Amino acid sequence: MTTALARPEPTVLQALRSPRLLTREALAGLVVAIALIPEAIAFSIIAGVDPRLGLFSSFVMAVAIAFLGGRPAMISAATGAIALVIAPVAREHGVDHLLATVILGGILQVVLGLLGVARLMRYIPRSVMIGFVNALAILIFIAQVPQLIGVPWAVYPLVAAGLAIMYLLPRLTRVVPAPLVAIVLLTGAAVVFGISVPTVGDQGALPESLPALLIPNVPFTLDTLGIILPFALAMAVVGLLESLMTAALVDDITDTPSSKTRESLGQGAANVLSGLFGGMGGCAMIGQTMINVKASGARTRISTFLAGVFLLILVLVFGDVVAIIPMAVLVAVMIVVSVATFDWHSVRPSTLRRMPLSETIVMVLTVVVTVWTHNLAIGVGVGVVAAAVLFARRVASLTSVQRTVTADAAHYIVEGELFFASSNDLTTKFAYHEDPAHVVIDLSRSHVWDASTVAALDSVRTKYARLGTSVELHGMTAAAARFHDRLSGSLGAGH
Repeated sequence: MTTALARPEPTVLQALRSPRLLTREALAGLVVAIALIPEAIAFSIIAGVDPRLGLFSSFVMAVAIAFLGGRPAMISAATGAIALVIAPVAREHGVDHLLATVILGGILQVVLGLLGVARLMRYIPRSVMIGFVNALAILIFIAQVPQLIGVPWAVYPLVAAGLAIMYLLPRLTRVVPAPLVAIVLLTGAAVVFGISVPTVGDQGALPESLPALLIPNVPFTLDTLGIILPFALAMAVVGLLESLMTAALVDDITDTPSSKTRESLGQGAANVLSGLFGGMGGCAMIGQTMINVKASGARTRISTFLAGVFLLILVLVFGDVVAIIPMAVLVAVMIVVSVATFDWHSVRPSTLRRMPLSETIVMVLTVVVTVWTHNLAIGVGVGVVAAAVLFARRVASLTSVQRTVTADAAHYIVEGELFFASSNDLTTKFAYHEDPAHVVIDLSRSHVWDASTVAALDSVRTKYARLGTSVELHGMTAAAARFHDRLSGSLGAGH
């Protein structure tokens, strides 16, 4: 969580002037670029398009977001979440409609950014955020499992060696990112000893030319808009949600703030550019971002920019070299990332004993739904709804009504927050037939929050009026009184 006392991170200018910082940023970008290649190819396959669309999208988005994004050092590229959303468009209508969807999705993200959608992040509870992080860590790990099933036995010692290097090397030195050392050493070992294992080249063909600017060949009609709009809107929402939550996670890790509105606008612009250059679109990638920020120690936009540049150089110039990198090494890198991403503190017995049961339920529900559906938007949406329901239930239980009777009146003191969850049964708290001819309801220890409460109070007064009993409300704050007076008598209560 960022605060005014957050420690300052190096700026781009400071990094350019410092060989040590620049080296760290450059090496981090190189590691991310290498890890992006098989991911982009895999996501292209999920979307049902040529691998080049995923690679071009990753290059364009990484470079664009380095300049336009609101969170330094965060990586944006082609992602599985976006691939799943837009896959039906490519399958049913072709690549041109997919590119049009990506462009429209980017435009919608810009619109949502201008409308202030980033401010909605404040309504995502901490328990949902932890569930989001833990779910993504699990999904990152699950995504590696196919690379460990039905493969040559040599894959397993390579994975084990990669894990050992990445856990032990940082204890000796952090000058060179441990993932890069693992990739170089184990690729060299596989070549020297002739170890036959699946490689990056087995995942799909690499492009041989630069991406070119193009306009999707689709009719500019309302029929086309009707086809692509639902998918574009889903893409915009999922992309922004994943990007903003990843940005919040990086804020917490680095103790530095970021502009969520700028990130929303940047994601939209990057997706528009991605579609115009023949890319499949994307959003922030938590796995690659964790490689960049946590495993490699990058902190500036330089690493993000160089990740895109190195990606293009690797696939165009050093494609033959990249193709021989064993997938086992990248699997090891992503396993380390998944372990580092998971919030282990959240599942410790000591934490679970102290944490309110409702918070734990929300966190677990977010994890289960996200992993079950492989859809971040659904998981977070269910988590937020569950958190809201449990919060409303907890707050409603704190509302009480106390009754005292004098010779000439019945006095009720209402204590607690009055809103739909607590006021729906407010009418049952009064002894209508037992009270004298005058009733005083003291609201000085409560607050009227919504129309449901006004309707409930109207209903109470109506029930008493039928018995010839007068009701006096007093103690409301000025704001609550104005709100009550504006709505009272116009909500149809009293039946």
